[in-house]
Amino acid sequence: MSDVATILVVDDDPIVRDVVVRYLERDGHRTLVAADGDRADELLRQEALDLVVLDVMLPGKDGLELSRSIRARSSLPVILLTARAEEADRIVGLELGADDYVTKPFSPRELAARVRALLRRATALPEPPSSLAFGDVELDGHARQVRKGGHEVALTAREFDLLWFLAANPRRVFSRDQLMASVWGYEPALDSGTVTVHIRRLRTKVEDDPARPRFLQTVWGVGYRLAP
Repeated sequence: MSDVATILVVDDDPIVRDVVVRYLERDGHRTLVAADGDRADELLRQEALDLVVLDVMLPGKDGLELSRSIRARSSLPVILLTARAEEADRIVGLELGADDYVTKPFSPRELAARVRALLRRATALPEPPSSLAFGDVELDGHARQVRKGGHEVALTAREFDLLWFLAANPRRVFSRDQLMASVWGYEPALDSGTVTVHIRRLRTKVEDDPARPRFLQTVWGVGYRLAP
């Protein structure tokens, strides 16, 4: 990706679309817009995108359905916009593969900052060493790929960043706020439960028994660590 990212903004509210587009274009990005899920799906298939800002409640295909579809075929970064206050709804979006979420009403500056952070994380190569391993799991930092038992494991950009960070700092315990700052690239979100959801998803992908994790361990009352 060049310094100019192509970002798809999907929201059925024209005021929200205009505000988000204005702030993203201030940062020099190219924007495409869609007012419903069906048009968004067309653009997702036709355009070379770097990130999607996606409202959950949409005419046609809703944001959760689109998020699931995106993650089934790519690691394209996704930020969900949601007016829903319930934690369960936000967790569903993260479980479906979204990288982040912002609850309406939101600060356009905060959204723009999260977009910048996510774009940096999606394109940055990890620092040397170029590979890490624990158990039968291997991480290739340059290709940003993970293999378990010799078979490739599909991770989102955020999942890879989180796993790399923990694997690069073995046995060290990090709080959820520390992980938000170090991996997400900004100060802790309103709900650092985002970290918990990503840890849960990683366990399903790299642990032999996600219910009894051997590597991605919870340190109760403190945070998480990777024990190689």
